[in-house]
Amino acid sequence: MTKTSLLILSLILLISCGKKENKNLSEQKTSESQLYYNGHIITMETDEANYAEAIVEQNGKIVFVGDLKEAKKLFPESTKVDLDGKTLLPGFIDPHSHFGMVSNTMGQVDLNPPPVGTISSIPKMLEALKKYKSDNKIKDGDWVFGWGYDESQLTEKRHPNKTELDAVFPKNPVYLQHTSGHMGVANSLGLKEMNVTKDTPNPAGGNIGRMSNSKEPNGLVQETAMYPFVGNMLKILSTKQAEYFDKTQNYYAENGLTTAQDGMTDRNTIQFFKKQAASGKLKIDLISLAGYADLDKNVADSSIHFKQYKNKFKVQGTKIVADGSPQGKTAYFTKPFLTPVPDCAHDCRGLPSLTQDALNKIFKTAYANDNQIFIHCNGDATIDMLIKAHEYACKELSQPLDKDRRTIAIHSQFVRPDQLEIYKKYKIEPSFFTNHAYFWGDVHVENLGRDRAFFLSPIATAAKMGLKYTNHSDATVTPINPLFTVWTAVNRTSRTGKVIGEAERATPYQALKAITINAAYEYFDENLKGSLKKGKLADFVILDKNPLTINPTELKDIKVLETIKEGKTIFKK
Repeated sequence: MTKTSLLILSLILLISCGKKENKNLSEQKTSESQLYYNGHIITMETDEANYAEAIVEQNGKIVFVGDLKEAKKLFPESTKVDLDGKTLLPGFIDPHSHFGMVSNTMGQVDLNPPPVGTISSIPKMLEALKKYKSDNKIKDGDWVFGWGYDESQLTEKRHPNKTELDAVFPKNPVYLQHTSGHMGVANSLGLKEMNVTKDTPNPAGGNIGRMSNSKEPNGLVQETAMYPFVGNMLKILSTKQAEYFDKTQNYYAENGLTTAQDGMTDRNTIQFFKKQAASGKLKIDLISLAGYADLDKNVADSSIHFKQYKNKFKVQGTKIVADGSPQGKTAYFTKPFLTPVPDCAHDCRGLPSLTQDALNKIFKTAYANDNQIFIHCNGDATIDMLIKAHEYACKELSQPLDKDRRTIAIHSQFVRPDQLEIYKKYKIEPSFFTNHAYFWGDVHVENLGRDRAFFLSPIATAAKMGLKYTNHSDATVTPINPLFTVWTAVNRTSRTGKVIGEAERATPYQALKAITINAAYEYFDENLKGSLKKGKLADFVILDKNPLTINPTELKDIKVLETIKEGKTIFKK
C-alpha cells in the first residue's frame, strides 16, 4: 500500500470515528429521562432530613438531585413527573427476611393470629387445616403444611399437640411451623416420617417435646430438632419454586422494596436463584445469605462470587443461627426466664444452637476467606458467644479486631449496653427487630421482666452511638411491610397498647435510615443505592404521605403508591 493510500484510509477512519463519537454524544444528550418534582423528595443523604426540589432519572441511574429550575434547564426534554405533593424516597432495602420462605408460604395454610391472620384458637386452627386439605384436594398420604401459628395468641395459651392433629389428619403427615421459625408441631404420621420416637434423644441445640411424665413425643420440635422437618418441607415445596417466584417478587415490590434478602439459602436454591437471574426474571435485587453448614463448600466454589451482583442477584455472605426465639423461650440468655419453660426444670436460660468451639471455627473460616458473617443472636448470652468468636478468629488470623468486615448481628434484640460498646469498637453492626415490641412486647415483659424487655432492639441508643443499625421484618415471622417496622421503631406500642421502652423510641428519620442508607451499608452497597444521590441507581418508592410530618401513630397506615427499580415502575397502585 502506498503512502497516499494509507493517508486516505486514515482520514476515512478518523471521519468515521468522529461521526460515531458525535452520534454517541447526541444519543446521551437526548436519551429519555424523567424529572420528578412537586413533592417531598427525601434524599436520606444526611444525618438530618434533607429535601430536594427535583430528581432526574436517566438510563436507570440518578443524574441530578437538587433545584427544580436547574433540573429543567439541564434536562429540558425530560418527561415531567408531577408528584402532586406525594413523598419520594430511595427504594426500601430489606435488611433481613426470608424470600424463599415467603415464597413457600404460598403452598401452606396461613395460621397467623390477628391482625395478620384469623387463627385465635386450636379448634380454629384445625378447621383451617381441614378446609385447606379439602380446597386443595390433598390426597391421603400427602404432607399438609401450615405456618405462622403463635401459641401466646391462642385462647389455650399452648402449642397444639399431635393427638389433636391426629384426630383431624389420621391419614396425612402434618407439620406446622411456628411464627418464630424456630419450632413447629407434627402429628403422629409426621413424626413417624421423620423417625422421631420415644427413643429419639434430643439433638444438640434442640428439644423434642414430650407427653407429661413420659418419653413419648407430643409433636413439638424446637431448634435443631425441627431441622429435618423444615428440610423435608422445603424439598417438597421446591417443586413449585418457579411458580411462586414472580408472585413473591411482586409482594416485595408492593411493599416498596427494591432489594430483598433470602436470609438462609442452601446450595440448590442459590443455583435456582442464579438461573432465574440469568433468565432476566429478577425485577428487584435479590441478596442471598448462604447457610453456615455449607461454608467450606461455598468458599471453595469458584462459581459463587460473594458480594458481586450479576443480573440483580448476589450471594453476600454466610448466615449462622446461634440461638432461638425469645417468645418461644429458646433464645439464649445470661439470666433465666421468669416464667416456666417447657421441658426445663431449673436455670432455664434458653439454648445456644452451636457450641463456642463450633462458632469459633466458623468465624475463623469466614474471616480467613473475607466472607461476611450474618449471625442470628437474640439473647445476650449468644451475643457474648459472637464476641468471643470474633476475638478468637481475629487472634488466630492476626487480623485487626476493627477491620471493616461488617459482621451483622441479626436481631440483637436483648443486647446489653456494654455489648453495644463492643459492637462499636469492633465494627459489628446490629440489625434490629422492633416489630417484636408490638407482636410480643407484652410477652417479653412477662417472660423477661421490664428491664430486659424495655431495652429490646434499642435503636435510639444505637443511633446516639453512631452505629449503622438496620431494622427488619424477618418475614415470614412478621409481615414484610417496611413501613410497619418504621411504626414499631417509632412507637414501640404492644398489642395491648403499652409502650415497650419509651427511652428507645426512634425518630421517624432514624427509622427510615434503617431501611435505606444503613441497609445499603450492611451489604457494602452504600455507593450504589440507599439514598438519592447522583450516580446511584434510580430505585425509588412513592408514598401517599410523608413519614416525617404525619402523626407517628399513623406511620403504619402510609400506602406505597409506586415502586420504581432503575427507572422502571415495577408496582403501581
